[in-house]
Amino acid sequence: MEKKLKVTLVKSKIGSTKRIRATLTGLGLTRTNKTIIRKDTPEIRGMINKVQHLVKVEE
Repeated sequence: MEKKLKVTLVKSKIGSTKRIRATLTGLGLTRTNKTIIRKDTPEIRGMINKVQHLVKVEE
């Protein structure tokens, strides 16, 4: 069975750079307190590492 990650945007993206905002949009996080479930892949892990100061991750 595949591992899944539950990612929640806990801080606002206002004031972030364009790259950070684009990464959040790529993950599917558009609003504060929105939660998404993604497969645990190296690509998704890399995106989460770029925005780790704005999100909360649960396995």
